[in-house]
Amino acid sequence: MPVLVILITISFSFYLFYKIKYVRSKRPIERRWISSKSSIALGLFVGLFGLNQLFLNGNTITYIIAAIFILLGAFSAINGLKAYKHYLPLAADEAKNY
Repeated sequence: MPVLVILITISFSFYLFYKIKYVRSKRPIERRWISSKSSIALGLFVGLFGLNQLFLNGNTITYIIAAIFILLGAFSAINGLKAYKHYLPLAADEAKNY
């Protein structure tokens, strides 16, 4: 499905963008905040990749691997979202006081 391919490409682009931004950042809490955003993007990438695999082949092995990718992507995105919510006010305070 072309929509999934576009979403996969966008999520991978955001992952690369946030990783480059992470390397260039100097503040420690801001780095953790940016790392959480890259974790969300990576989780979306892996989950969407697994979802795309469901439409390509019809093997049992493909379904099992796609389910693993979808679960790993969901866990990564959820943990990244929790970290994002935790570090957001801390990063704002750090930016204000820096």
